[in-house]
Amino acid sequence: MNTASGRSPGGPVLDAAGLEEAVAGLDVDVLAVQEVDAGQPRSHGVDQAAVLAAGLGAADWRGAATVAGTPDPFRSWSPAGPLLRGPQTPLDGPLYGIALLSRLPVLEWSVLDLGAGRARLPVQGPDPLTGRVRWWWFPDEPRAAVAARLGSLTVVATHLSFAPHTAVRQLLRLRRWIAGMPGPVVLAGDLNLPGALPGRLLRATPLVREPSFPASGPRVQLDHLLAVGDGLRGRDAGASTLPVGDHRALTVTVIPA
Repeated sequence: MNTASGRSPGGPVLDAAGLEEAVAGLDVDVLAVQEVDAGQPRSHGVDQAAVLAAGLGAADWRGAATVAGTPDPFRSWSPAGPLLRGPQTPLDGPLYGIALLSRLPVLEWSVLDLGAGRARLPVQGPDPLTGRVRWWWFPDEPRAAVAARLGSLTVVATHLSFAPHTAVRQLLRLRRWIAGMPGPVVLAGDLNLPGALPGRLLRATPLVREPSFPASGPRVQLDHLLAVGDGLRGRDAGASTLPVGDHRALTVTVIPA
């Protein structure tokens, strides 16, 4: 689920209560979240991973902050590590990255630094000096993956680069990382790669085949749930529009094959 730093489909950023309510109706045991703020002025200083976990009823979670500061075109931020933090970690923001939330007991957490590309993405936004909307060139921020080992299943959450060649390189690095995990593995996240391509590169089985972006009228599937290894299949797959984010949220029930 890509939260777009807590922005609602109408534009305004949701406060803590609005964020909690946005996921309260999701009946999922594990949720991968991208574009998560913590202590950011632009999102009311909310620790969004903690609030989303509370709304979901997830007792355990980890946020992987990849940016210290606020992402912007001016590189006023710095790479954050990635910094892995959970329910007992004091917030030392502002931070930005991804998160993985779990209602189920987690036996082990791990994190992988996927680095950043050199590409820049043209994005429209207000000029902080004039207030006028103009085009900005946003640099690619560092990316990471978080893994939660849940008994016989491991779930990996990530958000790959917007530059396709960099996203492919990151996905291949993920494939090597996942190969050393106790399987089977489910990879979940905004991979910024369309359709069947991520499944082929990862040698994985797609669990959901639904367009996910943009949320208001999806034309392409950038978000994926992929089963790596044998022993898993999915049922009740779907894509839902939520009161937060600019992507649809993909859901599936994972069962033994």
